[in-house]
Amino acid sequence: MIALPFIVVDNCKDEIQFYQRILGGEISILRKQGEDVWNADLHLEGATLKFADTQAAKPTGKGDYVRVFLKLDDEAAFRHVYEQFAAGGMINTEAYEAPFNGLLAIVTDRNGVCWVLSYYR
Repeated sequence: MIALPFIVVDNCKDEIQFYQRILGGEISILRKQGEDVWNADLHLEGATLKFADTQAAKPTGKGDYVRVFLKLDDEAAFRHVYEQFAAGGMINTEAYEAPFNGLLAIVTDRNGVCWVLSYYR
């Protein structure tokens, strides 16, 4: 069994590129309607994030559609992702030294997606 985060956003075409700029990876467009992207995947190292446009997924409410736990490989990457998501979003829990000898933070990005960011030393 594999569990994949499924993230619903307004304007999937632009927003998946937003995530790619921050996290890297390769985009696979799965379904389009004219110029609109309705479903796409962002393939990262060892992980895939699935995206759907609100036109396709038809969510009942905006915000907290999913919470994604993201374990980052080094402190610089942790700080980069944290700062980029916080810039257009909201910091729920400031980055702090966690009891597992690393950093932890919770940030809601500009799309209302809540990210639990972690870096283990």
